Amino acid sequence: MTDATHDQARQSWVASANGHSEFPIQNLPFGVFSPAGKTVPDAAPRGGIAIGDMIFDLRAALQAKLLTGEAATAAEAGSASTLNDLMGLGSGARRALRQQVSDLLSAAGESRAKPLADKLLHPASECWVHVPAKINNFTDFFAGIHHARNGGRRRDPNNPLSPNYKYVPVAYHSRASSVRESDISLARPNGQRKLPDEAAPSFGPCRKLDYELELAVWVGPGTRQGEPVPIGRAGEHVFGLGLVNDWSARDIQQWESAPLGPFLGKSFGSTVSPWIVTVDALEPFRVAQADRPAGDPAPLPHLLDAQDQRTGAYDIALEALIRTRQMREKGLPAHRVSHSNTTDLYWTLAQLVAHHTSNGCNLVPGDLFGSGTISGPTEAGWGSLSEQSMDGTRTFSLASGETRSFLEDGDEVIFRAHCRRNGFAPIGFGECRACVSG
Repeated sequence: MTDATHDQARQSWVASANGHSEFPIQNLPFGVFSPAGKTVPDAAPRGGIAIGDMIFDLRAALQAKLLTGEAATAAEAGSASTLNDLMGLGSGARRALRQQVSDLLSAAGESRAKPLADKLLHPASECWVHVPAKINNFTDFFAGIHHARNGGRRRDPNNPLSPNYKYVPVAYHSRASSVRESDISLARPNGQRKLPDEAAPSFGPCRKLDYELELAVWVGPGTRQGEPVPIGRAGEHVFGLGLVNDWSARDIQQWESAPLGPFLGKSFGSTVSPWIVTVDALEPFRVAQADRPAGDPAPLPHLLDAQDQRTGAYDIALEALIRTRQMREKGLPAHRVSHSNTTDLYWTLAQLVAHHTSNGCNLVPGDLFGSGTISGPTEAGWGSLSEQSMDGTRTFSLASGETRSFLEDGDEVIFRAHCRRNGFAPIGFGECRACVSG
């Protein structure tokens, strides 16, 4: 449900927030940042909220006694060096904090908060924003059906999807330790790779380095081992959303994946956007899950809830862009390779949670899900280079005149996401970006 925090007319005394393309007052995403050490006595990482071009310091707000009751409890949990404790509190405390911070930063709260602006606000350009939580577990799903079908066509054009795909939110357990925040370069991985016409594998640098445009799903309250989460309650365990680039070494992945699935072709690195857009901020952008095509099976009972089907999807527009070294040297903007939408996902987020816990597997606050690559139904929406280049069998052109099949050293990959709906202020996720180093 929407409330005053979503009011399109609400303005902020933080001037840069008004009309901001990513972080207007209607958004208020959470993250962990380090303030500029020269101006802040204690520059240790702490929780904050993005507002326009600034970061609102939860620790400073507590010290100024600007927050009360359940909101103060949430701010105490959220002012630590990770957001895990805040994530574990649940929706009530999170919403109370969102409401009070929105009121403080609104034009109506100017007299209370603006006199303390020097302590409460930090220019985002002078701060480092970290991975927002200690990630104990990272599960990567395969919920983008167009991506799954595109990959499957290369194996079997007549049966591109595995028999279980429309019954099970397919996933594998990925590597939590190698997740990094934006703006940290990614080293090209080494591994075994073997082309079909090669007699034996060789070891060396990845020759088919790829990106995957995915939604990052951050788990809030955890679950107890042995206690499955009913589908009707599963959404309560989602804290918020971001973006994740699930980098993939396709040649290493193709050789090593049989018979147990991805290993070194995936574990060398993933990049997440540092700000978490809460499910509360996303309320105006909920939509019905797309109807399944005729002939597709209905979800099994543990994955089917009428309310989730009516409101369990989100309308989030996604973009994947590349900026090469040559483009940066010439001052050229990034080239948009694809644009898709989270409505292209075959499963809702609640279905991911419900199935993940259906065998009794426990979730921990701060666990990370990747949605799987979100590709659209046409070439314009294909969210990985393996799709764009048809596994390297063709090249595509960039605005600079360069061509690509897979990523080259010096290429920077940028993901963006925005929500727009008539009657509500548009909000964004901030960028998920990283550059490939040799």
